[in-house]
Amino acid sequence: MAYVELKYGPEDNVFEEKHPLIQHKITMIRDKETGTNEFRKCIEEIAMLMGYDALRDLPLEDVEVETPIEKTMSPMIAGKKLAIVPILRAGLGMVSGITALVPSAKIGHIGLYRDETTHEPHEYYCKLPTPIELRTIIVLDPMLATGGSAVSAIDFIKQHGGRHIKFLCIIAAPEGINRLHEAHPDVEIYVGHIDRELNDNAYICPGLGDAGDRIFGTK
Repeated sequence: MAYVELKYGPEDNVFEEKHPLIQHKITMIRDKETGTNEFRKCIEEIAMLMGYDALRDLPLEDVEVETPIEKTMSPMIAGKKLAIVPILRAGLGMVSGITALVPSAKIGHIGLYRDETTHEPHEYYCKLPTPIELRTIIVLDPMLATGGSAVSAIDFIKQHGGRHIKFLCIIAAPEGINRLHEAHPDVEIYVGHIDRELNDNAYICPGLGDAGDRIFGTK
């Protein structure tokens, strides 16, 4: 495929993470010699580091607590619990990283598979926490390649009433970011690293291979 220029930046809800720990761990998962256990652990850790940034605007409300000294008003997360929605199956690898930050989060699932010829996604499962329209929703997928799966997943969430949506991925191609932002400009996109391009088989280059296979140890 020809080189595609990234059209969007932070002013357009597209945020590439620059933290040294994130970049270090991404290099580790790129390495083809990294084994399943270490790969899976790094995916979880990257998700947690990215989640810390992506969740910086969660709403707060003051509640009364009693310290060993006195009663005081102190902030806690307000509203309905966070909804985490991994895109199956690779997105499952990121869930524990986010729940480490917000253990009370509700978890939904969206199942998509990619047509090997057209590279377009097809839905086979969708189960979301309710009431979804009152929750901040974090959609997870390690790879954002063509953008088809991410667009379809967010389409399904919006059809069920979801409104406040963020998308987290570890590696993205410019093609996927452009497509996702054009389809859903209201969705904040958090990316661990923006890679060069897609190849003719719609794999991200340099990428890290098939994230699902590497997380679950399958071929």
